[in-house]
Amino acid sequence: MEMKFKFLGGAEMVGRMGMTIEGAGKTLLVEYGMSPTKPPEYPQPISTRIDHMLLTHCHLDHCGMVPQICGRDRCELFTTPLSAEVGEIMMYDSLKIAKAENYPLPYTTGDIERTMRNVVPMTFGDTFELGKIEVTMHHAGHVPGAAMFEFGVDTKTLYSGDIHTLRQRLVDGARPVDCENLFIEGTYGGRYHPERKSVEKEFLDKVAEVVDRGGTVLIPSFAVGRTQELMILLKNAGYEMWVDGMGRSVTRMFLDYPEYLADAKALKVAKRKFNEVRNANMRKDAGRAEVIVTTGGMLDGGPVLGYLKRLKDNPKNAVLIVGYQAEDTNGRLLMEEGCVKIDGEIQKINCEIQKYDFSAHADHGEIVDFVKACNPRNVIIMHSETRESFLDDLADYNVILPNTGETFTLDV
Repeated sequence: MEMKFKFLGGAEMVGRMGMTIEGAGKTLLVEYGMSPTKPPEYPQPISTRIDHMLLTHCHLDHCGMVPQICGRDRCELFTTPLSAEVGEIMMYDSLKIAKAENYPLPYTTGDIERTMRNVVPMTFGDTFELGKIEVTMHHAGHVPGAAMFEFGVDTKTLYSGDIHTLRQRLVDGARPVDCENLFIEGTYGGRYHPERKSVEKEFLDKVAEVVDRGGTVLIPSFAVGRTQELMILLKNAGYEMWVDGMGRSVTRMFLDYPEYLADAKALKVAKRKFNEVRNANMRKDAGRAEVIVTTGGMLDGGPVLGYLKRLKDNPKNAVLIVGYQAEDTNGRLLMEEGCVKIDGEIQKINCEIQKYDFSAHADHGEIVDFVKACNPRNVIIMHSETRESFLDDLADYNVILPNTGETFTLDV
């Protein structure tokens, strides 16, 4: 059967994902996210009615605009219960930020409420039918609860979402699925991660070095996945450690769904080793600690700027960057120019700044290996600004590089 596919965002770019699938009497929407720029960037609008929606995971660039469609069309939303619960926090936070920054509101609280009422919770290995389309959910290995979707009609089509194929401390890696058509993320096209154990050792050594010289280690971190990964890594370090921001709530949600974790016991232990900031007075105590893990990961929001303002002028302190820093963010400004915008003013950061690769995405070689193990005929590369870098390594496959807004067809 021939079906139509169209990316509304996230094809030749990282972020604001969204893809429609039309055929068999159905119109499906797979993800609908936003890019957390200033102002936010959204996927192309959808004028047709969506029958069903599928969400791979709860990061903002995949879930951030879901309420606009589910609120309008009252369509079912298929995802894991963990992605739904964490996604709800992200959606409300997006509204909060839009109001604070005077951006046009992309949806309402009522849209979020309707979205959550229409969640159909599914888990890995579950199969459900959407008309003639059979959909199976698989583990994606990116963050807890992240899924890949396998669509079965006459053949098999796999949509990866964001994936990691190696085991992390927080979550196991994705496994290949035999398919005819493979939609695969290419975020790290042309780039390779350093060996994770080496990164972890360098990171822990730097933390020890800063603490030994009497400084404080400030770790701006994404609330969903990265905060918990680092808490597990640091759990036996023996320092006075605090965690602040949305990551606290997300950790509790993760522990409510231990089946999505590689080692739930390790995260429980880590949670006990960290003091949690619950009010402004506790934040003062945290500011004098040896290690602070806090949102936001790109230094544009959350408690991190308050800590940075206090710590920035002492060269004994250090800011350890542990995630991707998008363009036009404070994090990118810090990495490129050694300064950030605080209280509307550009301020120089005089403490040590280091970056470590703790990516939860597969790198170039891991993506190529995953493709070969799935053994598809057609490979559709998305979520990437460097897709052409895969062409030589995937010369044995029919590689499709669609553009946003472009409709293409596949036999499925």
